[in-house]
Amino acid sequence: MNLKVTNIVVLLLATAIVACCPCRFSRKNAKPLVGTEWHLVQLRGNDVSFPAEMFNVIFADNGSLAGIGACNRFTAPYSVTEKRGIDIGTIASTRRLCPNIESEQTMFRELDEATFYEIDGPMLLLLNDGEIRAIFQAKETDSK
Repeated sequence: MNLKVTNIVVLLLATAIVACCPCRFSRKNAKPLVGTEWHLVQLRGNDVSFPAEMFNVIFADNGSLAGIGACNRFTAPYSVTEKRGIDIGTIASTRRLCPNIESEQTMFRELDEATFYEIDGPMLLLLNDGEIRAIFQAKETDSK
């Protein structure tokens, strides 16, 4: 009898965990790394708010990324592993001075130092040593 109760409890717990699993939602609605335009929303644990045309990056399927920071365009090579490791090479950018240049330089540094990425629904998280360093949100595209 005791074994029967234990089995029922384990079954109920497993059902509850599967039913509440947020990963099912995230995987189903996850945006692809490649081809999605990502907009910076958090940098080093601080929420940031920039106009939609600034602080964006796109990863191309040819192993390069491109984007714009505060006012400078940039590009870099990148590679990923099957286990979501990421290596972003040296970033080349224009060198204009503009407002938010410190945030731009910080974003470049976090891109350069990222060692792992995770995609959670419409969010791209860049990590270094297990710590989230930057979060980008997928930009909505007009289908008109």
